[in-house]
Amino acid sequence: MNRSVAILDSTLRDGEQGEGLSFTVSDKIKITKLLDELGIHYIEGGWPGSNPKADEYFKLIKKEKLKNARIAAFSSTCRAGRAAKDDENLQHVLGAGTPVVTIFGKTWDMHVTDALKISLKENLRLIDDTVRLLKSHRKEVFFDAEHFFDAYKHNPGYALQSLLAAQEAGADLLVLCDTNGGTLPEEIQKIVGAVKERTAAPLGIHTHNDAETAVAGALAAVRAGAVHVQGTINGYGERCGNANLCSIIPALQLKTGHKVLSAKKLAELTQTAHHISEIANLPPNNQAAYVGHSAFAHKAGVHVSAVRKNPATYEHIDPALVGNKQRVLISELSGVSNLLYKAKTLGLNLTKEDPATRQILQKIKELEHCGYHFEEGEASLELLLKRMLGRHQPLFELVSFHVANEKFTGEQMQVEATVKIKVKGREVHTVADGNGPVSALGRALRKALSSEHPGVKNISLSDYRVRVLDGASGTEAKVRVIIQSRDLEKTWGTVGVSTDVIEASWHALVDSIEYGLLK
Repeated sequence: MNRSVAILDSTLRDGEQGEGLSFTVSDKIKITKLLDELGIHYIEGGWPGSNPKADEYFKLIKKEKLKNARIAAFSSTCRAGRAAKDDENLQHVLGAGTPVVTIFGKTWDMHVTDALKISLKENLRLIDDTVRLLKSHRKEVFFDAEHFFDAYKHNPGYALQSLLAAQEAGADLLVLCDTNGGTLPEEIQKIVGAVKERTAAPLGIHTHNDAETAVAGALAAVRAGAVHVQGTINGYGERCGNANLCSIIPALQLKTGHKVLSAKKLAELTQTAHHISEIANLPPNNQAAYVGHSAFAHKAGVHVSAVRKNPATYEHIDPALVGNKQRVLISELSGVSNLLYKAKTLGLNLTKEDPATRQILQKIKELEHCGYHFEEGEASLELLLKRMLGRHQPLFELVSFHVANEKFTGEQMQVEATVKIKVKGREVHTVADGNGPVSALGRALRKALSSEHPGVKNISLSDYRVRVLDGASGTEAKVRVIIQSRDLEKTWGTVGVSTDVIEASWHALVDSIEYGLLK
């Protein structure tokens, strides 16, 4: 099968309704460019007139020269008791100047009579009048049939009447929406198939994830004849989120043979997903299908032994097809296969028969028993392997460090860190301030290294996490510190463990800076 399926991304509209998400206009422009570069066909930019930010976005996006995507404005059918040409919302939509307009309308009779409190006939008029107005302005019109699957199950005759009203008025696409997100895939496939027999316009699908079946529902709709899918990057959206396009796109293209993106663009999917999560200021979901950091990660020794011989044994696709990569994790559950694989990727010569192999594996298991967690601290693991194999020369030697808190009445807490290190036999003593002990220590250490290693100025801390490993021990409990660092090109994780949070942070911080400079 090679039928094309068009994608509408609603990250900027439906996705932004997710809890904890709010994009600036600048953010929305950046995301639009990323989606356009990826090859997305339609980008829903928001609801014109609903807030100043939306209006500013539509004003600015006109100035951008997009390569692939058509921008869509979103709104509702006109209000009851008035003509579409006199509806203020629709005037805002026309003023946005987008080539595409997505209009949602009621298809569930209960919503018409109980929510809008109008007659079923009047609702059909609203749909007809709205679509005709937009078509008279030469817009490509998508009719989003709100709550369609619930509507069809309750009153299939009226649900179909609503679709036919939009179709007869000239709608270019009828989008069947599972607005409550509770319709199961088999129901969706059956209903889409039934609708396809009664309508002539192309069908689209819009699913929500309240039953954890949004992606499966969208794929079922395509199987039944839908040629257009709506969703969001990373599944962002209200309540449990929208259908995740990062899962739908590769599933359609790699599993069912539909044409969605070029192979080159599909290979940029992981990077795009992570970039947008950065803009959203939300951590990427490591367990996300296809694009997650752990999507092709292997921990069990049996699995690693198998994928070394043939990746297909435990990988459903080649990760490179979506821009991801295979990872092998080292932990207390690891076997020799894991360690040999990791060593090979680092350019280290280890064999199964080498006594160092067993020694290293035993050391890793001992450290993990003490609280280390190398799955999130792979840079610390790399340094550990090189140290044990005599392949690592420390860039500096710690003499001492000291941290002091200072607070003056009415002012924010200030922390001062003093660091003494030896660099190439020369003792360096520096002092730096920060808004916390790790911040101050990091600044002092970078300051001490800057003359010999100027590249240290490009290394910064991007995330810092502390976990108490044994809550029953109270203030004597061990803590594990995970530090995520970055430079101009990459990110990496390091780990430190101690009963003292400052000492644990120092170990993770030293590994972070050494790794960054060595790379």
